[in-house]
Amino acid sequence: MVLNSRSHLRKWCRQVLCAGFVLSCLAGAIAAGLASEKDARKEINKAHLLETIKTLASDDFEGRAPASRGEERTIKYLEEQFKQMGLAPGNPDGTFVQKVPMLGVTADPSMRLVFEPAGGSGKMELTFSRDFMAWTRRDVPEASINAPLVFVGYGIVAPEYQWDDYKGVDVAGKVLVMLVNDPPIPDPKTPGALDDNMFRGKAMTYYGRWTYKFEIAAAKKAAGCLIIHETGPAGYPWEVVGNNTGERFALVTPDGGMSRAAVEGWITYPKAKALFEMTGRDLDVLKRTALDHSFRPVELGATASLTIRNTIRRIDSSNFVAKLEGRDEKLHDEYVILNAHWDHLGIGPEVNGDKIYNGARDNATGVAGIMEIARAFAKSRPRRSILFLATTAEEQGLLGAQYYAENPLYPLTKTLADINLDVMNTRGRTRDITVVGLGMSSLDDEIIQAAREQGRVVISDPEPEKGYYYRSDHFEFAKQGVPALDPKEGVEEVGKPQGAGLEARRRYTAEDYHKPSDEVKPDWDLSGMVEDLELIYTVANRVANSKSFPVWKPGTEFKAKREEMLSNAARN
Repeated sequence: MVLNSRSHLRKWCRQVLCAGFVLSCLAGAIAAGLASEKDARKEINKAHLLETIKTLASDDFEGRAPASRGEERTIKYLEEQFKQMGLAPGNPDGTFVQKVPMLGVTADPSMRLVFEPAGGSGKMELTFSRDFMAWTRRDVPEASINAPLVFVGYGIVAPEYQWDDYKGVDVAGKVLVMLVNDPPIPDPKTPGALDDNMFRGKAMTYYGRWTYKFEIAAAKKAAGCLIIHETGPAGYPWEVVGNNTGERFALVTPDGGMSRAAVEGWITYPKAKALFEMTGRDLDVLKRTALDHSFRPVELGATASLTIRNTIRRIDSSNFVAKLEGRDEKLHDEYVILNAHWDHLGIGPEVNGDKIYNGARDNATGVAGIMEIARAFAKSRPRRSILFLATTAEEQGLLGAQYYAENPLYPLTKTLADINLDVMNTRGRTRDITVVGLGMSSLDDEIIQAAREQGRVVISDPEPEKGYYYRSDHFEFAKQGVPALDPKEGVEEVGKPQGAGLEARRRYTAEDYHKPSDEVKPDWDLSGMVEDLELIYTVANRVANSKSFPVWKPGTEFKAKREEMLSNAARN
């Protein structure tokens, strides 16, 4: 080989060093009697998956609600399974659990929301669950509102888009009524399209999430906040909101939640429209005006009154954590996290004679997935350590993941990545795999390469308007700066017509999502889930053995926080 330039020399050196690194890793693995990546993937199989899913989604586990018998059985089952695999407790205190202190709040369902126009000429009374949902995150036995209603459009303050729905109007002590999702701003150049320069076009930003809307209401010192539900923009039907009438959970905070608005909730679109008509306004017209930068809050000339009476208990729920120690003494204190939430909705309103919300796909499949990946890692044992994290209270607002990310058992500066498994593929093999938030971090480059080796492709989320990146546990790690990967099922199913996968996904959302019918189905085909898990294992394994940390891509909102975190750690 003739090295005829410095660039060729540098390239040749890099190749030699890379080959040496790979060979040294391989030699170390062989010496330790470990399986190759290819052989370790064989540990992932359909029989184990189905057995685990059936167990977790059985009626015996009562829908796996936090702080219930279902939680006790779930944590016990996970501990037994991970011990059998030879994995160690993940908490440095020698246990498999991280306690998550929470409030359990059960509201009296007899509450009524009353709208009354100024002057007292007539009023509207809404029925809990059917017409509205409301709760309080305050640690109080009773929360009340009796305050003027103000329509604030989408309720967003987004400086990067020069967008402010409040325009300096003081809404403290008022009840805010706002639209769900981001403003769908039309593209001035392309009729029928959305402007990609405003709130990412069709894709939802965090400003569109209901969690943000309640947070901004609290920041504005509002007395209450009511989001108008619409199935399309929300991404799920009213039943997902209205059927969630049982105990709700919130993390224990130093101020007892008093910084939150007294009442947070939702109302159906028909009832919101009737409210606006009662005050002489047209909701559809105001929706259009809310798409303009010049929109200002609209006093509705009516008041909202509501009293929520609560039964409150303080509980410790549990994040389950198992650990596989890395084999490299220099790197074993660095971690890759594989996480899936173990919880679902427990026992709730009866639907077609069934009141156990089993959560088979959401998210017994994800928990089964990290267990299978654990089996593979137990055979291959990478250089860095792996944490298998099954979080609580995801369905309550990502509470378990939030608690871990804010109170990590191992430093986030030593955490390379979080890979989240939530609602896995049960419909057979696909030619593709979805990555929600594709293009945000270098983890995407890893999964693209691994998918190519499978003869598959990676696609971006085909339903970006639903904001999935902000709706699952990985987001809490991203908020803290940790690169996060959220792989989902593909949509191009092998041997099925074009569009069948996306239609099946939409049918699941309409018919089974957050309903008792989310159970193991006789027509499930887990071959695609196996292939997806092999892919995810490959990515996690390569990250755990890599020479460098994954990074956020330029322009990503989490990049600055990660760089500041690592810079501070290096100085200290």
